Amino acid sequence: MAEKVVLITGGAGGIGMDTAKAFLEQGDRVVLVDINQEALDKTKDVLEADEAQIKVIQANVTEESDVANYVQETVDAFGRIDVFFNNAGINGPHKMIKDLEKEHFESIMGINVTGVFLGLKHVIQQMEKQGFGSIINTASNAAYIGSPGMPGYIASKHAVVGLTKTAALETAAQGIRVNAVAPAAIDTQMLTAIQSNISPDDPEAAAAAIRQGIPVGRFGTPMEVAQIVLFLASDKSSFVTGSIYNVDGGMQAD
Repeated sequence: MAEKVVLITGGAGGIGMDTAKAFLEQGDRVVLVDINQEALDKTKDVLEADEAQIKVIQANVTEESDVANYVQETVDAFGRIDVFFNNAGINGPHKMIKDLEKEHFESIMGINVTGVFLGLKHVIQQMEKQGFGSIINTASNAAYIGSPGMPGYIASKHAVVGLTKTAALETAAQGIRVNAVAPAAIDTQMLTAIQSNISPDDPEAAAAAIRQGIPVGRFGTPMEVAQIVLFLASDKSSFVTGSIYNVDGGMQAD
């Protein structure tokens, strides 16, 4: 199908918005999901798409009723879900395991793991009815490493990779492909927050230290992630499932 129906969680964030823009530019229809209604409305205005092309839905990805609703609203509006970009996520405070509050750990795991699981659960149910679909989860280079001060985020992204591989095996015979992108050091609000968490008094020093560890010598852009999502959503990747695509300027290879 030349025209796809694309569902994106975390749709008001930098990667979500640029991915939506990329899909809209090739004539697809997009549904954006985010917990922040005001941010969703601003994103919709920035994208300048008409009502026939874009829909926004406020939802908490950790609430199963909200997830079931955003899936149903997408199907009601556009008839199917061709592509699901399971992208919502948070980072959390920069604290060592011994200092991290239980509620902060649970909050990170709730959005980054339970939210991904619930999205998979309900979208897979719809895609099995259709007999086709492509799902792309957002992992991170954090899925491969340990990092002092980021226990919740690291643990959550390891879990996303496990869910991706398991879902891929469970759905391969049903015409559904499940993959993940693993971005690192992408110039977004989350990266800015990480820098501030690492070094509240001098975030630019944290930014310089991060850039120093990137072989290509710069931060990535949300659109560079979006282009990999487009590939994984397309028939060009028809024999790809259960894979994790690094978008990290060579960091994982170093």
